[in-house]
Amino acid sequence: MDRAARRSWRAFYVCVIAVSTLTACQKEVTEHANATQLQTVTTAPLRLSASYQSEQVFTGTIRAGNTTGVGFELSGKLSELTVDSGAKVTQGQVLAKLDTRLLDAEHQEIQASLAQTQADVDLATSTLNRNLELKKSGYVSEQLLDENRTQLASLEAAKKRLLASQRANQLKRDKSQLLAPFDGIISQRQHNLGEVVAAGSPVFTLVGSVNTEAYIGVPVAVAQQFVNGQNVTVSVHNQQFTAKIAGISAEVNPISRTLQLRISLPEHANVINGEIAYLHQQQTVEQAGYWVPVSALIDGIRGRWNIYVTTPPSQPTTDSISTQIERRDVDILYTTQDMAYIQGAIKADEQYVTQGLHKLVVGQAVSSIASTR
Repeated sequence: MDRAARRSWRAFYVCVIAVSTLTACQKEVTEHANATQLQTVTTAPLRLSASYQSEQVFTGTIRAGNTTGVGFELSGKLSELTVDSGAKVTQGQVLAKLDTRLLDAEHQEIQASLAQTQADVDLATSTLNRNLELKKSGYVSEQLLDENRTQLASLEAAKKRLLASQRANQLKRDKSQLLAPFDGIISQRQHNLGEVVAAGSPVFTLVGSVNTEAYIGVPVAVAQQFVNGQNVTVSVHNQQFTAKIAGISAEVNPISRTLQLRISLPEHANVINGEIAYLHQQQTVEQAGYWVPVSALIDGIRGRWNIYVTTPPSQPTTDSISTQIERRDVDILYTTQDMAYIQGAIKADEQYVTQGLHKLVVGQAVSSIASTR
């Protein structure tokens, strides 16, 4: 075979191989194009509920059972302060003292007058007894005896007056010491050592350490659901307590239009006067709807909320497991931290997409798997 013939056969073989290769590639591309890769979504069935539990939270403040401004009943100069702000005190403990030098001098004066009066009483008594003996012998007139009796009675009256003054002076000296009326903590001191304080002016603000209560205002309709002694749930600074209704106000607050509940906290409650307290009230709302995760909701048009449900495709497909995305309008009735109670253009047992809605569009064919939640 000559050289020209060999070149012809070689060219023929190259063409055959090229045609075979192109045919195989086209077949592979066609098969790949015909194999549809569907988006996989997680779905769950809609379960109809006849009602839902709604939690309402009302706020108030913590108040100690006893909070008072403690001051002297008398005016005077502060001579001693035995406690200061933040100090824990017990009932009857001395908190402060007034200068009692004037009262001490008055006490000494009364004691001297009392001693003098007692001496006069003793003398008048002896004189009366002596004249009574002389009267038996007829040496003393009846008028003189009357004068002796009157003088003795007058001296006895003066003695009683001095004894009353002595008791009053002692009472003033006792009240010159400021005593704690109950167990508690000194929250504030209003006066300094050496100041002259007026009668009744508070020297300390004392906050009781027992009988802590929460005062919380609630609407009238809600207040009617409570009775005295009922257990309620109150939280203060991430602490939750089972407390009791101690009293319900009989007057609506003219500003907040609420009734005030007085709630007694347990003795072990570690709270501070003035802290914010929260009352948690559960109530059943009779309204049909469906619980879904918040992640299953998406913004709709005109402020509406939507949920995606999966339905059979509108056009027949060769893939029997594929479904189609539909958008449904819903209304949110109530929400918790991660769940929402909804109603709208949905039916029980329909499959809805639980998450990943940002990856989907309406009408998209998807492959769904059941949620394990």
